[in-house]
Amino acid sequence: MKCMSSKIVGVCAKPGREASAEDQKVMTTAPLDLRDKSLAIKDFDLGKTLGTGSFGRVRFAQYKHGNPSTDFYALKILKKSAIIRLKQVDHISSEKDILMSLSHPFIVNLFGCFHDSRYLYLVLEYVVGGEFFTHLRKVGRFEDGTARFYAAAITTIFEYCHSRNIIYRDLKPENVLLGKDGYLKLTDFGFAKVIEYRTYTLCGTPEYIAPEVLLNKGHGKPVDWWTLGILVYEMIVGYPPFVDEEPMGIYQKILSGKIVFPKFFDKNGKMLVKKLLTADLGKRYGNLKNGVDDIKKCKWFAALDWELLLQREIPAPYKPQVKSATDTSNFEEYPESEEVPPEVSAASDPFADWNDH
Repeated sequence: MKCMSSKIVGVCAKPGREASAEDQKVMTTAPLDLRDKSLAIKDFDLGKTLGTGSFGRVRFAQYKHGNPSTDFYALKILKKSAIIRLKQVDHISSEKDILMSLSHPFIVNLFGCFHDSRYLYLVLEYVVGGEFFTHLRKVGRFEDGTARFYAAAITTIFEYCHSRNIIYRDLKPENVLLGKDGYLKLTDFGFAKVIEYRTYTLCGTPEYIAPEVLLNKGHGKPVDWWTLGILVYEMIVGYPPFVDEEPMGIYQKILSGKIVFPKFFDKNGKMLVKKLLTADLGKRYGNLKNGVDDIKKCKWFAALDWELLLQREIPAPYKPQVKSATDTSNFEEYPESEEVPPEVSAASDPFADWNDH
């Protein structure tokens, strides 16, 4: 997890310069869906690196054969050789298949995929407001209402995914992006999985791992509700409830279950976090007979209109400064050069059917 400032301030970021009327129109126009097209890297003009990871990077990209004003994407470029070496073929393939199957206002859209001898490519929605983590780091912590707005959006995402027997398993501020309207978009479905019962893979960020994962008891949908509890706490306090310099120290604190709430923590928010961060699956909110309704109808969310939220009709507490549809200034700077990976021969390529939808 990235180092985060523990400065405690309210969410009072100054609004940025408003985009022009023409830019506003462009930024509300969806880019071309490329899933039915035969694509190659030569079809894109590549721009700034938006993020990096274990298997490659994400770059701003423009489709050369589309509308020059609207067809902008976040192109995820993954090294085949690294994926194969680290035995992550199934995870990466699952990410593509799951994203192809999802349609939710707060989940990034996948507009296409293709591959060559060295790389896999995911043509993702470009979310111009940048990383949620960066905003949280700048302000230190969020006011209660701001945290509630974002937590509600995540709740609707998990409700939707779980209805399709998909668990996300990797919630953290770095995997959340902000749109120009201030609404969030969840990205990076590399650990997401379709399950029927339980799974046993150890995955996730140390501060967000649920106790049943650590104990290798098998886990399912309740792990996502645990991570929601961690995120709510982190948004309001400025850091997660279980922190230590070493992962083993974090794990010990998670298993101990002791949570310290600052005095400024709203009592209703505190009650929800406690209900989410319980090791007993028979008591964890989201996993009881009422399902997600225990969360959506709790006192902390009492004043929230869930339908208006899904329709994006609730004013967002913060709107990132966005100058145009091609603005990449809300993303951090990354080195643009890297070694070219070796080719993967067609005979040994496990991604031969990557383009199939």
